[in-house]
Amino acid sequence: MKIEDDVKLDFDDVLMRPKWSETPSRSDIDLVKDFKFKNGQSRRGIGIIASNMDTVGTFDMAMELGKYQMMTCLHKHIPIRDLFNWYESNEFRDMKSKYVFLTCGVNEDDGLKLESLANNIGRENIRNICIDVANGYTEFFVDNVKEVRERFPSAVIMAGNVATPEMVSVLLITAGVDIVKVGIGPGSVCTTRIMTGVGYPQLSAIIECADAAHGLGGHICADGGCKNSGDVAKAFGAGADFVMLGGMLAGHDECGSVGDGETVPFYGMSSEHAHDRYNGGLGSYRAAEGKKVEIPYKGSVAKTIQSIRGGLASACSYVGARDLKSLPKCCTFVRVNRTHNEVYGK
Repeated sequence: MKIEDDVKLDFDDVLMRPKWSETPSRSDIDLVKDFKFKNGQSRRGIGIIASNMDTVGTFDMAMELGKYQMMTCLHKHIPIRDLFNWYESNEFRDMKSKYVFLTCGVNEDDGLKLESLANNIGRENIRNICIDVANGYTEFFVDNVKEVRERFPSAVIMAGNVATPEMVSVLLITAGVDIVKVGIGPGSVCTTRIMTGVGYPQLSAIIECADAAHGLGGHICADGGCKNSGDVAKAFGAGADFVMLGGMLAGHDECGSVGDGETVPFYGMSSEHAHDRYNGGLGSYRAAEGKKVEIPYKGSVAKTIQSIRGGLASACSYVGARDLKSLPKCCTFVRVNRTHNEVYGK
């Protein structure tokens, strides 16, 4: 048994310290970044990614976020026939898959589904892949990621979840991923920390994992814990290249959820509800690590996107960053949950 007693922080533990800014207006802040990956691929956009939850990662969400150069991870339970049809549609051809990740897990059916899709639409059309598991700390997971990399050498591959720098290094160096998904237990409908006692405060996880990834020419995606646009700004300020959103994007028209007109269901993909829906129930060897809740119906996601974009631009303006890319260099975090406020950061 070992105890690490240095301070670890979540989003609620800090604020960003305001600084002198020479940017004349929030409208002058550039939120779009150029992303270059180790395999030679490049993408340009705003590093917001809709989560691969079935109540968020939908075709309609991908089409709407794509208008703003934001990305979507399609959830892995979309029937393969629907994927075929969408990839053959004019909508997809117009997007050219720039802002869409296909999601797969690590079981045999996931691999067969991905391979079948590649054989039918052309391997070159699968440009972005998200390999998603709750626990990225297994040899089986790393071996699976390596296999996908071998089968799709030109794709941008995002994989996780992990929360510590040593595992980021393993995925970048050994498994050949481009983006490591970071977050163990911070999601609003995730109960991993309650059920297992395992996790890592998300802001510190981002800071430590980003440092490891950037030193190796890789990227990270902060997954979970953002409740508002201020949290999204903190995630970018901590060094995240991408920020994945679930609860903030749930409940909109583009999610396809059916409710009573005032509320809609939202649940974790490790919840009992999700297991009942897709796996025939919860296996006797495991416990649910997610929950189902009702959230307010929010209408079109366009208003939420505007709020996120506006919050990011304003955050950059407050701390003296001319663009989102510069935010980590300009960000100083101030701890707010201690008796004596302490400056944390540069």
